[in-house]
Amino acid sequence: MKKFKVTVNGKIYNVEIEEIQENKTTKEVSEEKSPQVVLSEKVEQEIKKEEIKPKEEKEVRKPEGEKTITAPMPGTIVDVRVKEGDKVKRGDVIVILEAMKMENEIMAPENGTIVSVNVAKGDTVNRGDIIVTME
Repeated sequence: MKKFKVTVNGKIYNVEIEEIQENKTTKEVSEEKSPQVVLSEKVEQEIKKEEIKPKEEKEVRKPEGEKTITAPMPGTIVDVRVKEGDKVKRGDVIVILEAMKMENEIMAPENGTIVSVNVAKGDTVNRGDIIVTME
């Protein structure tokens, strides 16, 4: 057995790897399992917890009377065309959202002023995530 330290998401884990001897006959080698990583239950549970962690949600402010514009589908933000304080007209492109290899223009539903932009270029969004708020 060889022991290694492996870093996963900034946490260090001690792992052991079984090594197969080169000089064994073919029959002996084929009967043995291939090399595998042996993890303690505690380490396995830690790794599972890391995989299950929900995506951190951004703080979004939404005072009364403001309109939120949400992502109509999951995808990646390719371009953000507005910033806080910008005045927009109905139909102006606010962001471009790439979904299924197609670029979709997300437009202002009405005239108003952008109060907050909650996404940046390269962000991944899910359906219903707030992209911008406007008044």
